[in-house]
Amino acid sequence: MKTDEFYMNRCIQLAEQALGNTYPNPLVGSVIVHQDEIIGEGFHHTAGENHAEINAISSVKDPGLLKESTIYVSLEPCSHFGKTPPCADKIVETGFRKVVIGTLDPHKKVNGKGKAIIEKAGIEVVSGILEENCRQLNRRFFTFQKKKRPYIILKWAESGDGFINKDFKPTQISNALTKQFVHQLRSEEHAILIGTKTALTDNPDLTTREISGRNPVRILIDLDLKVPRDFKIFNTEAETLVFNLFKDSVEGNLKFIRIEKENFLENLMQKLYEKQIQSVLVEGGRFTLEQFISTGLWDEAIVIKNENLRLGNGTEAPDFDFDLADSKQFRDNSIEFYKNIQPWNSPTAL
Repeated sequence: MKTDEFYMNRCIQLAEQALGNTYPNPLVGSVIVHQDEIIGEGFHHTAGENHAEINAISSVKDPGLLKESTIYVSLEPCSHFGKTPPCADKIVETGFRKVVIGTLDPHKKVNGKGKAIIEKAGIEVVSGILEENCRQLNRRFFTFQKKKRPYIILKWAESGDGFINKDFKPTQISNALTKQFVHQLRSEEHAILIGTKTALTDNPDLTTREISGRNPVRILIDLDLKVPRDFKIFNTEAETLVFNLFKDSVEGNLKFIRIEKENFLENLMQKLYEKQIQSVLVEGGRFTLEQFISTGLWDEAIVIKNENLRLGNGTEAPDFDFDLADSKQFRDNSIEFYKNIQPWNSPTAL
C-alpha cells in the first residue's frame, strides 16, 4: 500500500510542471486516489485558470468514485472568491472521503480557512504531509506572503581570475549550455533586474530567446533616466518597470515608477510587493549585486565560473564569501549554488 508521502510527492511533481507560469499564484498539484490507485491528477497551469483540485476532479473518468476517494493537494485549498470559485467549497460539494494537505496557505485570505470549511462539513482532513517539501516548492510565494517582498536570486558569471568582463566591456564568459540554463532560469522567475550601468554597457534585452519559455517582467533601475529609449530593454517583448527619481507614467508595455533614493532597497521591495512581483532574478553588475549582498537581501545566489578563462582586468566580481550549497559542471563552466544562511521563511529577515 502506498503512503500519503508517495501521493504528496506526486502532487509536487505535477505542480513543478508550471514553474514560471502561475505568477502571482502559487504552484499547486493535486492527486485523487481510490482504493490505492490514482484515478485523477491535475495542477494549476496559469493565473486565472482552474486550480489544481478542479483539474484533478475534472480528469476523473468515473465521477461516481469521488465520494469514496481521497484527494491530495500540495497547498491548502482556497476559501475565497478570486478569479475562480473557492476550491474548499468544491471539495465539500463533491463529498470526498478524505482530504490530505501538504501545507497550509500563508495568504491572509486562506491560512487555515480552507481546511476549516472542509472539516466543518464532516470530511476527514490530514495536513502537514511532506510539509517542508511543499513549502520549498512555493518558497517564492511563502516569502512574498510572509516577508512582503519578492524572493531574491542573485546571478552573475565570472572568469577564473575573478572578473565579470574584460576592459569594462561586454565579455562572453558562459558557454552555450550555461547560456541555455540562464534563459531557463529567467523563464522560471517572475522578474529580472539590472541597473543603469549594465543597461548602457551590455544593451541586453533580458528575454528567453535561447529556449521556449515566457519572458520575465524586466526591471530597470535607472534613477536619472540615462538609458536611451532605442535600447533593447525598451522593446515590446516584455513588460518593463523603470524605477526612477522623476516620474510615474505608463507608456505601452513600459511603466515608469518614481522612487525615493533614500532607503532605496526598502522602497524598491515595497513597490515590487505592491506590483505583486513574487520573485526577482538580479543580473546587474557589481554595484547592483553588492547592494543586495551587503544588506543580506537575497535568498539564493547562482555563480557561473569559467576557471579556464583569464581576463586579467575589467570589472571585478562581487565580494561573496558564503558556504556552497551545491554545484554542477556544464563542460568548461561550473555553476555554484548558494542559499542565504538566514532562512527564507524567517520572520525577522527583511
